[in-house]
Amino acid sequence: MGSSSAGEIETAGDRPAGIWQVNVDRLTSMQQKIADSPQILSRSAGRSTCSIFRVPQSLIDINGRCYQPHIVSVGPFHHGKPNLKMIEEHKWRFLGSLLKRTRTKPLVLEDLLKSVQPLESKARECYSTAINFTVHEFTELLVLDGCFVVELFRKFGGVVAFEADDPLLSMSWVYPFFLRDLIRLENQIPFFVLQRLFDMTIMPSEQSGPSLSNLTLTFFNNALQRSDEFVHKLGEITGKHLLDLLRSSFIPEGYREPKQTRYPNTHVIQCISKLRKAGIHLQPGNSENFLVVKFRNGVIEMPTIAIDDFMSSFLLNCVAYEQCHRDCSKHLTTYATLLDCLINTAKDVEYLCDKNILENYFGTDAEIARFINNMGKDVTFDIDMCYLTEEFNEVNNYYKNHWHVHLASFKYTYFNTPWSFISALAALVLLLLTVAQTYFTILGYVRPAA
Repeated sequence: MGSSSAGEIETAGDRPAGIWQVNVDRLTSMQQKIADSPQILSRSAGRSTCSIFRVPQSLIDINGRCYQPHIVSVGPFHHGKPNLKMIEEHKWRFLGSLLKRTRTKPLVLEDLLKSVQPLESKARECYSTAINFTVHEFTELLVLDGCFVVELFRKFGGVVAFEADDPLLSMSWVYPFFLRDLIRLENQIPFFVLQRLFDMTIMPSEQSGPSLSNLTLTFFNNALQRSDEFVHKLGEITGKHLLDLLRSSFIPEGYREPKQTRYPNTHVIQCISKLRKAGIHLQPGNSENFLVVKFRNGVIEMPTIAIDDFMSSFLLNCVAYEQCHRDCSKHLTTYATLLDCLINTAKDVEYLCDKNILENYFGTDAEIARFINNMGKDVTFDIDMCYLTEEFNEVNNYYKNHWHVHLASFKYTYFNTPWSFISALAALVLLLLTVAQTYFTILGYVRPAA
């Protein structure tokens, strides 16, 4: 586009070609800078169809490279980056083995390109910034990356066998990076593209096998360790992309966000140390879903959540996704805010670990506290319309009850440790002895001995 425009401008008008050439070079340079900039919004940005976003700079400043892939690029945002080239040759190898397996259908690469090309425009609208690829280039990218993801899920799901000398199987360090990279917000392709490629490449022997959604959840469940029964109950859950699908699998039935609120003035709750002084305690819940939070009789029930490298990446990218997508619920943002409210210091993390609510595979207690506090920064949601609105209000009402506060404060002060209990008991015995001595002294004056 730049060269043809330059030719037209140079021959137009009566001005000297040299002057025009300077202006054209400047214009071409500006266009190239604009084209290279990741901040140019696409025409679909802001629409409900847009679901794959560049993460806001404010979140990147807080959490660093947690939103960018480390070894494998999927989609256009990070395509061609030097640090991601190692896996590119494996993408072509996976595509070759897939076509070798499906040639009996028969199915060739041209068939895949033709099947995806009608989806190219729809897929382009899913990205928040302009995609600087032609129709053919973008279609080829979707096919190559999509087939790699689908084949990866088939291999780890046991549908297709790994080759005996497959380097991805021998390099055990690669798999954890795949887990994290495939759920990064900036590293996605639309799920309907993956579904089309999965349907096109399915063999007759696989017709009764697991669906793409099931293979996806199975792949990530190696990191999440949810029971097979729980994953099976999710059924044919789907999403806009892999991150959205996995996120949707955590949103529990009956915990939807209300359409209207009964609590117009909801406030966040206090940290753990203050709640404990008011008689509010925490204990682990029974659900496999950490979003299922309940409050009963002064006790907050929170299912166990294991914080490791994968979960930290998942939470951060879910929060970023919920902040960017206008039609997305804010379940993970609400949960992140809850953790941020509860945890102020490493002592709060230690308490949650002792109560088996947190399992720390991330670092020190101080590092967990810092991660959770950062996760809650610069995020917004309607606290009056979130899925935990009722729980926030019930905790705050309990906390403000003066009887509970005074009683709990007394218990916390005098019965929190064995030494404080012994001290309180000694003081009580001393008080009783003093009262008894005073009573008998007065009794001696009132009723003197005969």
